Amino acid sequence: MSCWMPGCPALSMCRGLAALPIACLERAKDLKTRLGILLHKPELGHKAGSSSKLQLGSRRRDSSREVLEWRESFDQLLKSKSGVNAFHTFLKTEFSEENLDFWLACEDFKKTRSKTKLASKANRIFEEFVQSEAPREVNIDHETREITRKNLSGATSACFNEAQAKTRTLMEKDSYPRFLKSASYQDMSRQAASRGTSKRSHT
Repeated sequence: MSCWMPGCPALSMCRGLAALPIACLERAKDLKTRLGILLHKPELGHKAGSSSKLQLGSRRRDSSREVLEWRESFDQLLKSKSGVNAFHTFLKTEFSEENLDFWLACEDFKKTRSKTKLASKANRIFEEFVQSEAPREVNIDHETREITRKNLSGATSACFNEAQAKTRTLMEKDSYPRFLKSASYQDMSRQAASRGTSKRSHT
């Protein structure tokens, strides 16, 4: 059917038919978009949940491996933040946590860049841990104590090096072996080992 005359009913009908598919297509697109959103929501939620579970599992494996690495060397223990915390808790039971606190204070002290802060921090650390009858006096010999005292007159980032090294050696030779034999660490290492075994049996 065709008509070229203006106002012809056939022409209006053709226009109506031509417009119909476009309107339908617009509605179809809209419905498809809405359905797509609804259909993808659970999938996205599932993926996010799976991802978080994988990350949690990965963190557990990492922490388990870390716990077992603490027994490899004292350095491995000191490199681990959770290892330092566990060792500190153990030292508290022996009333000797001041040794680790002094070592940590020295590590922080070495990062100080300001000369003014360096001097004030040095005096504070010396008064708290090193001088005779200090509130938290560490177990170092008289000679090392005097060397450290002299170093304060021209405080540098290295002024506690000798005292820190002596305290570290004391912890490594004395407290660290006892920590590895302690019930708390034995329990932690058993749990870590069982998690590792469980992981291997599922792969």
